[in-house]
Amino acid sequence: MRIISGKYKSRRFEVPKSFKARPTTDFAKENLFNVLGNWMDWEDCTALDLFAGTGSISYELLSRGCNEVVCIEKDNAHYAFIRKVKAELQDENLITVKTDAFQYLASTKQNFDFIFADPPYVLKNLAEIPKIVLERDLLNPGGTFVMEHPKEYDFSSLPGFEQQRIYGAVNFSIFTRPSVKKESHPSDKIPDSNT
Repeated sequence: MRIISGKYKSRRFEVPKSFKARPTTDFAKENLFNVLGNWMDWEDCTALDLFAGTGSISYELLSRGCNEVVCIEKDNAHYAFIRKVKAELQDENLITVKTDAFQYLASTKQNFDFIFADPPYVLKNLAEIPKIVLERDLLNPGGTFVMEHPKEYDFSSLPGFEQQRIYGAVNFSIFTRPSVKKESHPSDKIPDSNT
């Protein structure tokens, strides 16, 4: 597994062969981040990586300057690997949470500038993930949500859908929340439940 760009560019980490995780390919990851680079300012960005697996997307986000990446993974071995890489990178901006992604989505009160979800393709309720993220209003204004999924799924009818990108067998559906200019009020602030 390789970090493609940013301050950790070209760093490699050996993923155990016993892992069940299917990391996003370097080809798909590089192309996706090229697209997102035109929309996102990664610095001062808060990000959420659901179903993190090996943590590949989380490390890429950290490398590109995100000031907080919340990484959700429930598998014991995968979580231990993510913690090991975090220790090697010595990057405290990575917040690791060992829990089920659906439980996290149901309980979090935090909002994010960028959310990425790469669930197992065989997950029975995979189609529910974009609906939950969008209905719970977890994106900040101007934020972006990327869902990786098999070709059988079509999320183009959901609110905020921008485009679908296909790189080999990898499909990304990209959603955005419009930037809204309004006066902020103290009641608008949602406390972070993970710190």
